[in-house]
Amino acid sequence: MTRSRACAAAAFIVLLSAAAAVPVSAGAAAGEAAATKAKPKVERGLASWYGSKLHGHKTASGEPMDRQKLTAAHRKLPFGTVVEVTNKRNGRKVYVTITDRGPGKRSRIIDLSPVAAAQLGMKKKGVTPVEVRPATFE
Repeated sequence: MTRSRACAAAAFIVLLSAAAAVPVSAGAAAGEAAATKAKPKVERGLASWYGSKLHGHKTASGEPMDRQKLTAAHRKLPFGTVVEVTNKRNGRKVYVTITDRGPGKRSRIIDLSPVAAAQLGMKKKGVTPVEVRPATFE
């Protein structure tokens, strides 16, 4: 280790230990607690469902698509995320796990498996307005 790196490492350790010694005020702790109770992000838009002909094909997460599972495709949410999808026309809700990327059409925010679409009562219509929010199990 060069002399400059040794000095930088020593300075970092001193700063780290000094920061650890600073007490947290009650106001800061309360502010952090309030920040953790922020409202989850809700997405509003159109949902569609993808056809049974994709049954058995690998999804972007690597697992095969199963038309009998409550799964969905979303552009950004991490694989394995469970979301609550609410049909805005009839109020029905379903919890799905994100296993794929999509939908292909930019005007839609989520693609649902056939069984999830059936539970929302949207299978015949094909596309419906929905709200998508992270699932909370309280």
